[in-house]
Amino acid sequence: MGYIAHGNLSVDAALYTFINDTLLPAAGRNKASFWTGFDEAIHQLAPRNAELLVRRETLQKKLDSWLKKHRENSFDDTAYTAFLRQIGYIVDEGDDFVISTDHVDTEIATIAGPQLVVPVMNARYALNAANARWGSLYDALYGTDVIAEENGLEKKLEYNPARGAEVIAKARSLLDERVPLTNGSWANITHLSVADGTLKIITSHGATTLQIAKQFAGYTGRLENPSSVLLKKNGLHIDLQINPEGQIGKIDQAGIDDIILESALSTIMDCEDSVAAVDGEDKVLAYSNWLGLMTGELSVEMQKSGKTFTRSLNSDREYTAPDGTRFNLHGRSLMLVRNVGHLMTNPAILLKDGSEIPEGILDAFMTVLGAMPDRKHKGNSRTGSIYIVKPKMHGPEEVTFACDIFTAVEALFGLPENTIKIGIMDEERRTTVNLKECIRAATSRVVFINTGFLDRTGDEIHTSMEAGPMIRKADMKQAAWISAYRTGMWI
Repeated sequence: MGYIAHGNLSVDAALYTFINDTLLPAAGRNKASFWTGFDEAIHQLAPRNAELLVRRETLQKKLDSWLKKHRENSFDDTAYTAFLRQIGYIVDEGDDFVISTDHVDTEIATIAGPQLVVPVMNARYALNAANARWGSLYDALYGTDVIAEENGLEKKLEYNPARGAEVIAKARSLLDERVPLTNGSWANITHLSVADGTLKIITSHGATTLQIAKQFAGYTGRLENPSSVLLKKNGLHIDLQINPEGQIGKIDQAGIDDIILESALSTIMDCEDSVAAVDGEDKVLAYSNWLGLMTGELSVEMQKSGKTFTRSLNSDREYTAPDGTRFNLHGRSLMLVRNVGHLMTNPAILLKDGSEIPEGILDAFMTVLGAMPDRKHKGNSRTGSIYIVKPKMHGPEEVTFACDIFTAVEALFGLPENTIKIGIMDEERRTTVNLKECIRAATSRVVFINTGFLDRTGDEIHTSMEAGPMIRKADMKQAAWISAYRTGMWI
């Protein structure tokens, strides 16, 4: 690995070139001012990072000592809790407060929907996840075990019409449940059209309407023969694709060729758990893919069935509203980026004392740089926010430090205060038992709290290993503490 010296920093040559030639120009930032400010910020933040890790070790040693001393006796919850408060493991809980985070996109603020996590270093996976905002209900039903492969409904190399018919029946049943008709069933519709801002529905038994007229959200194509009809339920959209010449549409009495559901509303592009970025070259790949997602330019050539094609980000979807006005729906999931936690370091950059840079601090500066082009064209965040998911923090003081990192990033890049939002991963026990104060520490930045069962379980084992043998994994999943944890975090 070759390094280039710049001020008090030694920077991996590949990373240095990428920052100067790609990342900074895309963000519209000056090289000289960036490196001066970055150098200063890193050397102010890194010592605090180290102090927090020492604090972790100090607390753990005290825990180990107490548990060794008391493990031969019956466990005393009251005494243990008092000890945790005495050493500052549990902090005093303050008064109630109101979260003041603003400029949050609807995909997080008001609409409930699935969230994916995908390794950002794999461009194909990242693109697939971003494009999973919209997915085929027919494909999902046909290709999975929702429909059992028995009694002639097996998947085959060629299309199985019997399985296809069962797919259509289940899909129509879903429409009956989510977008009910005034009378009759979606299974019997023969034609859809639009007139006077209303969805006109003809069935084999006569005309009908939607029970809730406002569930008709729009259409594409001609009024009398639309090419798609857009429905809405709980903020999520259902797109009925009408094509009488399509593989399915030509055998469907209403010409419906597919039903497209708004699915994964957000995706965490992961720099942490699902990747292994061990050096400057790896970090360049991660930051390059993230930049490409934020500019909308990321693409990858793929081969399937002997054919080569290019996969890229989906465009927004255009519709006509019932009142005749045109509007767009976001074609991609809202993308967040997960930085590395406070623990890890990376040799991509060496500090003036020769130590490796704390990787979470490096991630914060570089992923925000990569997201800055989106603040101009708003292809991802319509509100101009940048969403960073922060994992494996131990208690409110570490959440405070993460927010201080983001403040330093905003100051260097001239971003408005609280542009960077934080998703807190509640994966460590010291965060769980102090969750209210963790949220308070990020009251103007926090957008969600998420969980990680394996990480949380691992920290429970690490924290309490001196108490004696652990219960088996299967039993742990049924334990009261893990049930309370898993239920309470989804707020």
